[in-house]
Amino acid sequence: MKFFLLALFSFYPFLEIKASTPKTVTCTRTEYREEYIPGTKSSPGYVRNYEIDVEIPCGGDTAENIDDNDCKEGSVIGGLLGAGIALSSSRGKDRFWAVPAGGTAGALIGCQVDGG
Repeated sequence: MKFFLLALFSFYPFLEIKASTPKTVTCTRTEYREEYIPGTKSSPGYVRNYEIDVEIPCGGDTAENIDDNDCKEGSVIGGLLGAGIALSSSRGKDRFWAVPAGGTAGALIGCQVDGG
């Protein structure tokens, strides 16, 4: 009898491992709704409110709408190139306004090229 109980409880963890998880998962969201019920002259209208459960895709639809394009690298590289081109093409006192303008234009172009 002792060996039978020992054998029974030694295989017990294997029975738990074989337990299956549910194959279908349904995600729901509770939505608030209002409905206007029109009335008459003797019986005024009113608003009926209720909540319903709506099925949505699991994981949410916000994961698809995330815009993770980042144009930092393109802005830095474009700004340096634009400032360098403006520096090499301008002379004298024109460099005071040409270098910042070239850097700004290069940063804007670099951001667009990088995907921002």
